[in-house]
Amino acid sequence: MAVNPGTVRVLAHFAPSNTVLDFLAPHLDWLDVRFCGEEDDETFYRELGDADVLWHVLRPITGDDLNRAPRLRLVHKLGAGVNTIDVETATQLGILVANMPGANAPSVAEGTVLLMLAALRRLPQLDRATRAGRGWPTDPTLGDTVRDIGGCTVGLVGYGNVAKRVERIVLAMGAEQVLHTSTRDTGHPRWRNLPDLLAASDIVSLHLPLTDTSRGLLGPEAIAAMKPGAVLVNTARGPIVDEAALIEALRGGRLAAAGLDVFDTEPLPADHPLLGLDNVVLTPHVTWYTADTMRRYLSIGVENCRRIRDGEPLAHLVNEAR
Repeated sequence: MAVNPGTVRVLAHFAPSNTVLDFLAPHLDWLDVRFCGEEDDETFYRELGDADVLWHVLRPITGDDLNRAPRLRLVHKLGAGVNTIDVETATQLGILVANMPGANAPSVAEGTVLLMLAALRRLPQLDRATRAGRGWPTDPTLGDTVRDIGGCTVGLVGYGNVAKRVERIVLAMGAEQVLHTSTRDTGHPRWRNLPDLLAASDIVSLHLPLTDTSRGLLGPEAIAAMKPGAVLVNTARGPIVDEAALIEALRGGRLAAAGLDVFDTEPLPADHPLLGLDNVVLTPHVTWYTADTMRRYLSIGVENCRRIRDGEPLAHLVNEAR
């Protein structure tokens, strides 16, 4: 890989917070960072042609985008999943792609447990009732429908960095047991195949990358196989779940609740039927988004830019440029 001496120009495809600006300030003698909001295509395409590095968040990066970036040497995903990047075209064009495995795991794990608790404890309904002056006397059905994590079996679909952190948290909270499943039997005493995990779990939490295999994994049959009254939590990727089947199960009471941070279409359309359900807790793909995660992301991102400047091998590559 040829080395450009001096400044490395970065196009950061997000609006910066004060945390981001303060972190980058000591590096600006050699790092030229241009920021662009994810919906600002005019600025994106104006800056893309001069960028050495693209710091990518969620807005898909297509082959056409990459062909409009003659200087681009690295697309660096701020996160782990690279399904929003045309890695094949990047490879053909000699553009490296890297990610940041594990950097957001602490934040996503905590966000996952937050959604579990909010769904189990009927937090949105109780918040609305309290604001309306109807919070007390309490709903007499509350004691029949609200659960403790400590009284639940938790099933983790996928068993990577985030899931393992979730496991430690819910076990510390007294969960009855934590089951997990992955593409193969790992020999772990709590490993189950997917049908058995779904049938046994009071809470099912998804922690998979979006691939051809995982897309639609929780379809109508899998959702119907879940334990009656279970809670589904998804902080992975929306298309892993068949949203129509999930909505039907929530409307009919087959599932008690869901906590969702990701969706088929993002941002969630204003007329989406999920928005009309009282037993759903929704956040806009932000369980990863904390000041702590941003510092971890920037540390890795700046380090790889330094390696580009100094001609050193890059960390966390997911392809090999031709």
